[in-house]
Amino acid sequence: MASKTKKATFDSQKQLEKVAEQFPMFQILNEEGKVVNEAAMPELSDDQLKELMRRMVYTRILDQRSISLNRQGRLGFYAPTAGQEASQLASQFALEKEDFILPGYRDVPQIVWHGLPLYQAFLFSRGHFQGNQAPEGVNVLSPQIIIGAQYIQCAGVALGLKKRGKQAVAITYTGDGGASQGDFYEGINFAGAFKAPAIFVVQNNRFAISTPVEKQSAAQTIAQKAVAAGIPGIQVDGMDPLAVYLAVRDARDRAINGEGPTLIETLTYRYGPHTMAGDDPTRYRSSELDEEWEKKDPLVRFRKFLEGKGLWSEEEEAKVIEEAKEDIKNAIKKADEAPKQKVTDLMSIMHETLPFNLQEQMEIYTEKESK
Repeated sequence: MASKTKKATFDSQKQLEKVAEQFPMFQILNEEGKVVNEAAMPELSDDQLKELMRRMVYTRILDQRSISLNRQGRLGFYAPTAGQEASQLASQFALEKEDFILPGYRDVPQIVWHGLPLYQAFLFSRGHFQGNQAPEGVNVLSPQIIIGAQYIQCAGVALGLKKRGKQAVAITYTGDGGASQGDFYEGINFAGAFKAPAIFVVQNNRFAISTPVEKQSAAQTIAQKAVAAGIPGIQVDGMDPLAVYLAVRDARDRAINGEGPTLIETLTYRYGPHTMAGDDPTRYRSSELDEEWEKKDPLVRFRKFLEGKGLWSEEEEAKVIEEAKEDIKNAIKKADEAPKQKVTDLMSIMHETLPFNLQEQMEIYTEKESK
């Protein structure tokens, strides 16, 4: 006699929906720059609000000029950032100087505003070793090229801060594609187990190169992946600088108070290609989708908000744009003046004491370079 199929002990679809409902998108400013969540408004002075806008405008110009410099052959690797200014800069704005940033390759703006000189950011793009040597007291690591690897590193740096009794956090970033990597899960799980003061940001810009987020994971949100690690997760409107700032500031407060890490998913969009290395977004993104997200532009939204408060004007924005252009011109000139990289430079900075198999090579290259 055939056995009857046993009835499931739970409604799987209902369970999935119930989990996703716990992670609604957090927002303070809507697309029109209107406050829709007055109770959540962060305590930022007028000067701080204007400074955040200044950084966003400056970084949009930096992105435009970096793309041009790349096309001229004056920069190497470059990942465009336009559209992600609120996610990147408002999160950094919520940090303190003693905090550590472990960036992905698109997260150069955060480490520049955290103290890395702009000319060194340009040298990083060129693959010059001096671009990876942050000045003393600038707590940043080099942008990580390996997808998701910075999540494991962040867990380690955060645990180190905890063991040393530092009142500081480590923050790291990846894209939605990075949240599909094993390193992502290992990083948030390790930090959660040891209550390390870490902040994990996933900038969900909808596409991992050309793969849409819907094909990367069956989860309805990335924020809900925090549940498996036993840590809090929040989904934030990544085009809203005030919401991003508050989410990161709250996560920092929790971490400093010994409550462990937080996973933050910022819903954002990159207006340009994945990188300048031949990616063509028109092959996988529709013009309708681009137009939808252009209406959510973080600069437009924040500009409307500040203008409504009488804190921003066309004249002020024009001044920031000219400042950015001048700084970029000087920075690329300084990068051009950096000494040409030599093989012996790389060998000497990779090892405190050269292993025997490289000593002979060092002598050979030293002789060649002296000629």
